[in-house]
Amino acid sequence: MKPDTMKLFPTTLRATTLAVLATLATFSAHADQKLLPAQSEITFVSKQMGVPVEGRFKKFDAQIAFDPTRPQTGNIAFTIDIASVTLGSPEPDAELPKAPWFNTAKFPQATFQSSSIKGLGGGKFEVAGKLAIKGNTHDAIIPVVLTQAGATTTASGVLTLKRLAYKIGENEWADTAIVADDVQVKFKLALSGVGKF
Repeated sequence: MKPDTMKLFPTTLRATTLAVLATLATFSAHADQKLLPAQSEITFVSKQMGVPVEGRFKKFDAQIAFDPTRPQTGNIAFTIDIASVTLGSPEPDAELPKAPWFNTAKFPQATFQSSSIKGLGGGKFEVAGKLAIKGNTHDAIIPVVLTQAGATTTASGVLTLKRLAYKIGENEWADTAIVADDVQVKFKLALSGVGKF
C-alpha cells in the first residue's frame, strides 16, 4: 500500500463507520413508530348509477420510518387486507371478494411502497410510490397532511384512482355508466413515535 493511500485509508474507514452508525441511529429512532389501527380508518367512495356509495377496509397495517424534519429519508410500506372490504350491506359484501371485483382468493392484499417523500411545508407532504391492487401495479402520488396532538400524529389525505386500471369491476361491471371509473380513497392514519415538526 502506498503512503498516500495509507493516509486516506483511516479517513475513508472513519467516514464509512460514521455513515453506518448514522443509518443505524435512524432505524433505531424510528423503531417505535407504529400504526394505531383503532384510531385509523380507510374509506372509499364510488358512484353507482350516479349515486355515491361509501365503503371501508377494516384491516390494514403499515411499516413506517419517517422523520418530518427530513422527509426525503423516510420510507413507508402499507398493506391492506382486501377481504376486509365492506359496503355495510351483506349482498354487495358477498360480491366484492369475487373474481370480477377484488378476487381476494388470488390477490388477498393491496400494497403501497413509497419511493420518495417530499415536504411541502405546513405539515403537508407528497408521497410517491407504487400502488398494487389485484396484481396490477401503477405509480401513485399521495398528498398527505400531518397533524399532531400529544404523542399521536395523524396522517390524512385523499387519493382518486381509476378502478379499471386495477381491473376492479370486470366484464359487465367495466361499464362506467353503471359504476364510475373514479374512486375516491380517504385515509386517516394515527401513528405513534413520529417526531415533532
